[in-house]
Amino acid sequence: MTLGGKKVVVLAEDGYEDLELWVPYYRMLEAGADVVLAGHEKRTYASKHSYPCEVDTTVGALDAKEFDAVIIPGGVAGPDRLRRHKEVLDFVRTMDRDAKVVAAICHAAWVPISSGIVKGRRMTSYASVKDDCINAGATWVDKECVVDGTFITSRHPGDLPAFCRAIVSMLSK
Repeated sequence: MTLGGKKVVVLAEDGYEDLELWVPYYRMLEAGADVVLAGHEKRTYASKHSYPCEVDTTVGALDAKEFDAVIIPGGVAGPDRLRRHKEVLDFVRTMDRDAKVVAAICHAAWVPISSGIVKGRRMTSYASVKDDCINAGATWVDKECVVDGTFITSRHPGDLPAFCRAIVSMLSK
């Protein structure tokens, strides 16, 4: 499968889960997508294990019309910080409204929850986020990857193969 011509943004924030950012990033590149790293500020973000991620741009500078997918990595602190920024929530909400791929793994479920896009949908997340998903109106499912329309969710780093396959498959349509 090739994603030539597809444009994907991967969000970064201090405390991101290393594997949940870099595995999808490189998998999308491998599939031929144009991948952009973005944060709420243009700077270098540190992962849970202090691995640096220098972003290409800010989320506020992005135009959702130019992108086919947004990938939100987990890592407790990263998603908790991401959801505090209006421009991040607005971008995710716009991507969802425009039926673009919104993919969140692990604790990153907090970002779509805070964006207000999970009510009435099926999704998964890290187990400790289950109640947040349910309280936001979602039906929580304990599966490695749940696809509901263009909304893709997974539970933890062990689910990355299924998560990445689902994103590539959706973008290949």
